[in-house]
Amino acid sequence: MKRRPPSRTPASRTPGARPALRGPSQRQLRAGELVRHALVEILREEDLDDPALAGDPVTITEVRVSPDLRHAVCFIQPLGGENATEVVAAMNRASKFFRGRLGRMIELRATPELKFLHDETFDAADQMSRLFDDPKVRQDLDAPEED
Repeated sequence: MKRRPPSRTPASRTPGARPALRGPSQRQLRAGELVRHALVEILREEDLDDPALAGDPVTITEVRVSPDLRHAVCFIQPLGGENATEVVAAMNRASKFFRGRLGRMIELRATPELKFLHDETFDAADQMSRLFDDPKVRQDLDAPEED
């Protein structure tokens, strides 16, 4: 009976080891920006029939693409931040239209499926600004530093 040599598995692959937390790859970031720029062009050039999209302009703040580049989550913010839920719903209804146009504009092996979400970072920034403007917090921020 032959003995097997010891496994040379990297430490990250050992059972029970936690996988390293990594961000998106350079390829994912490039593909996300490519999709974002193309979607901005589509929104700028096309006349969409949906009344939720006909009113205010929509900003595409970020596009996150999956590692296999087959799915893209697009974060959007309507101008003024009003009617965000209706605008997100309208964008998701039109996602097949956007995907079709996107396939003609970008050169990827597969055109990613699009999902639109409301970008809440602007709301979080506004909340932080309001907190910093609170007199109690301002008092702590303006207090002289102690040694």
